[in-house]
Amino acid sequence: MQMEMITGAQVVAGALIDRKIPHIFSLSGGHITPIYQYLEGSDVKIFDTRHEQSALFMAEAWGKLTRQAGVAMVTAGPGFTNALTGVASAHFSNTPLVLIAGCVGLDNKERLDLQDMPQEAVIKPMVKRTLVCHKPERAAEYVDMAFRIAESGRPGPVYLEFPVDVLNTPVDPAAVRKPNTRVTTSFPADPDKARELIQLIQSAKNPIAIAGTGAYQSGAEDALKTFIETAHIPLFTYLSGRGLISDTHPLCFEGAVVIRPGCGFAAFIETDLVIVLGARISLYFLFGDIFNPAAKIAQVDICPEEIGRNRTVDLPISGDVKGVLQACNHLIAKDHLSAGLIEKFSPWVEKLHQAHQEGKAQSDKDWHSDNIPIHPLRLAREVNLFMNKPDDVVVADGGDTTTWMGMTRTLTCAGRYLDYGIFGSLAAGLPCANAAKLLYPDSRVLLVTGDGSVGFNFMEFETAIRKNLPIVVVISNDLGWGMIRHSQEIRIGHAIEEGTYIGRVDYHKMVEAIGGRGFLVEDPKEIRPALEAAFASGRVCCINVMTDPTTVSPASMALANVGAYRA
Repeated sequence: MQMEMITGAQVVAGALIDRKIPHIFSLSGGHITPIYQYLEGSDVKIFDTRHEQSALFMAEAWGKLTRQAGVAMVTAGPGFTNALTGVASAHFSNTPLVLIAGCVGLDNKERLDLQDMPQEAVIKPMVKRTLVCHKPERAAEYVDMAFRIAESGRPGPVYLEFPVDVLNTPVDPAAVRKPNTRVTTSFPADPDKARELIQLIQSAKNPIAIAGTGAYQSGAEDALKTFIETAHIPLFTYLSGRGLISDTHPLCFEGAVVIRPGCGFAAFIETDLVIVLGARISLYFLFGDIFNPAAKIAQVDICPEEIGRNRTVDLPISGDVKGVLQACNHLIAKDHLSAGLIEKFSPWVEKLHQAHQEGKAQSDKDWHSDNIPIHPLRLAREVNLFMNKPDDVVVADGGDTTTWMGMTRTLTCAGRYLDYGIFGSLAAGLPCANAAKLLYPDSRVLLVTGDGSVGFNFMEFETAIRKNLPIVVVISNDLGWGMIRHSQEIRIGHAIEEGTYIGRVDYHKMVEAIGGRGFLVEDPKEIRPALEAAFASGRVCCINVMTDPTTVSPASMALANVGAYRA
């Protein structure tokens, strides 16, 4: 008896259901309606946002938090182009993500059909791989490929395109192959390279380690803790590596970015060995120039071509961070090296503790400022003190606002702090907060954002209300685009009002108008009570905090001196 025919869209939907994808972040459109049709009522829940950019930022946040591919789905043409910023962000953050897009049918290509454009060509430089399926019976194979590629090796975004006529084409179920392979990347470490790293450590006087996104993606928490404790090496954490080791650990000196108050600058200029563990040597390290020129560099990365970017690396190690650390820990234990290393490096660790206290003392006045308008570091401190539970999630968005929060936030575990990362795209905050609350419904989720950045995807407040995701959003309202304003003042002597000044906007009233709760805070003493009332309400809340528009952040100073501003 002949089996009933199915469509390409049914094959795609079936592959996603079989893969047990919990959520697809999306905004509907005609070119993806066939997939929607067969996901309706299934265990795969479509989470609809108010803008495709938000859907991609939610998928990126999901990928960061879970270390598994987040999934977004958009329609053709403008739906696709609206998604590009989030794809680029995931590319730069090495986040596993699968973007599914519909497109014009094959029969209508180059005929000026609605929303036709060369989508694959546009997105190709931004992703690990582009996959365009032209055969409905192979749709499940393409879904499987997309996830395998996104999650293996160095994670990243993958683009998966289905022309709408392929989705609507009938196919014999007997012709459909349904692979469903899950790949875990974990390479055994080269024992000779591990031995070389131990030898470098033994020869060093002032070593430091920096753990980044690669360490987080490899699940290296336990191996990293053993490594720094047995080798007695000071650790700094970076991007998604923040919180891998608690900031309260005696060998963890918090964030690696040197504008964070502490001992980072002193450590980087005095170190004689930098062990880079799954972190890229980027602008945040002045392209490698922040480190002592005489220091040796050992770099561990799962992506060989990443090793040596911007700085000569004395010991390149291509491999999984967790595996390399485990091999090093084995050698330290086997050769009974720990006691000697602890004795050798204790003076260096003590020196950094002293520098750390002195560095933090320089910002203490601003953290405790009672000034009105409110100093943004005081706001950051109040948020940091209030969000003190291990499972609390803090999201930061905005130029200066992310800087202030990054200078202040104390992390005790990984995967509980999100910002826009190395791509620096404003507008990620509200979608990321919504994704975090969706994933962790019983945790407190707070977004700290600038008044400029909150405007991009403001209607995601409505999404949070509609989806019953009671996030709390704190807006540091300095009346405009503070980072650009201050960098212009430093560089050209004045701020150009068009493009840097917004003015006073009652964002809290706007949120109230769509069903949330709003608070206006103008005195630093009102911050804590507003936070308490917001979380006690169990509703989506906006706390509009009027912060000092004249306060200049270290990031603004740095921006004033980047090459783009040089005559």
